[in-house]
Amino acid sequence: MRPLRFVLELHRATHRVGLFLEEAEPPFALSQGEAHLLAYLVESGDTSLSELHAAFAHKRSTLTSYMDRLEAKRLVKRVAREEDRRSFQVLLTPTGRALAARVHRRLEALEALVQTQVGERDVEGLCKVLAAFARADAPEEPASPAPRASARKRGGHAR
Repeated sequence: MRPLRFVLELHRATHRVGLFLEEAEPPFALSQGEAHLLAYLVESGDTSLSELHAAFAHKRSTLTSYMDRLEAKRLVKRVAREEDRRSFQVLLTPTGRALAARVHRRLEALEALVQTQVGERDVEGLCKVLAAFARADAPEEPASPAPRASARKRGGHAR
């Protein structure tokens, strides 16, 4: 049996991100998944549920559960899309936008802390490995990751 080179470290790092979020003062009162969704929404702006599904690869039932909880906390609103009333757009409420900005700043601080310990090549290599993980169970997708929604909307490239 060969030792796992990525999965255990990936799991450990994900757990550490969760612990870092839990240490925020005042507390966010969010699950790690909810926090990540809010951080994504503050970057990307109003987003369709389909785009969130593609960005996070959650099961649809898991994404619905997250949206239900965020909506119950009055942090997001789901509204029918004008062009297709069967699909929904997710919008941050003013309260949600403020909390999402706090979450995003906390995650920025974590990234900045990590970046003091690694070089830009290391970051690029990690991003390449993570993109490969994202494509691992979807071989029909293109070899290079698509820019994140926030970058597409700004006309730039994702970090």
